[in-house]
Amino acid sequence: MMLVLALSAVFAIALDLAMGDPKNKYHPTVWIGTIVGKLAPSVRSNNPVSEKLGGIILVVSVTVLVAAVMFYIDHALAYLNNLDLSWSQKILVLAASILVIGLLLKTTIAIKGMQWHASQVMESLSKNDLDGARTKLSMIVKRNTKNLDKQHIISATLESLSENTVDGITGPLFYFAFFGLVGAFIYRTVNTIDSMIGYKTDLFRNLGWFGANCDKALNFVPSRLTSLVMILASTIVGGDWRHSLEIMRRDGSKTESPNAGYPMATMAGALGVKFEKLDHYVLGDGSTEFTEKHFKTAILIMKVTTILFAVLFTIPMIVILSYLGWWSLA
Repeated sequence: MMLVLALSAVFAIALDLAMGDPKNKYHPTVWIGTIVGKLAPSVRSNNPVSEKLGGIILVVSVTVLVAAVMFYIDHALAYLNNLDLSWSQKILVLAASILVIGLLLKTTIAIKGMQWHASQVMESLSKNDLDGARTKLSMIVKRNTKNLDKQHIISATLESLSENTVDGITGPLFYFAFFGLVGAFIYRTVNTIDSMIGYKTDLFRNLGWFGANCDKALNFVPSRLTSLVMILASTIVGGDWRHSLEIMRRDGSKTESPNAGYPMATMAGALGVKFEKLDHYVLGDGSTEFTEKHFKTAILIMKVTTILFAVLFTIPMIVILSYLGWWSLA
């Protein structure tokens, strides 16, 4: 399975860069969101303890369901690849396995999708349509965008690109390296649940408690590893890697989330700018005047980080684990 998994990761990234996301009705993440949306009302309760328990049941049940489907696909393909077949049949099975796994893995990452959403915000700003930019920004961030000025809108957009480099790209690739489709989809499921009901509001404070904490645990290593890769990416695109490293170390822990601050601070340092979420945090010590160049560089850093993460971590880890016999046991 080593060759299948490594080539599937390459195929998934190339496919996403070329085509982006499929329509919603074909997207597994949308299906997961639909399941969560239907189950959430049934586990709500006026009792905080009962509602927390309901949140745990929701996360476990949806995650187990998704993991079971991916486990079956992973092991069915592994079984086919281990059969005693002719060379022509082996090549056909290999190609089919890469196609299936690559297509499914692609649905857990969203490079082009993030670029598109961020570009929509910037396009509205280029037309001086602040209200339109605030509305489009609200689709990719959790903060209240109603009264943000132009510079804070751009800051929030770049912050989202930075944070979602982990949530929407390297996080799934990290867990894919260890657990194949099962790992990538468990990560995506928990991340989707957190984005839907993990908000710290009265409505979801108890129901989303478990999902939010699972998401924090799953992101602890990927967020920090991604930040280091992002520093290397910033060097390749002409950014200031020393400043990026300095700001990551200094400001990475300033956000309420124990993970989100690291890629955001790294990006701020690489761009030489200051990210600010009003009344919450300031990351970086550069300019607060953002330009189109900052946006284009951030997109480039995100893409280079993706490629480097796959080349330096995902594929090598798959190879190492294969030689250690991990995939023969998985």
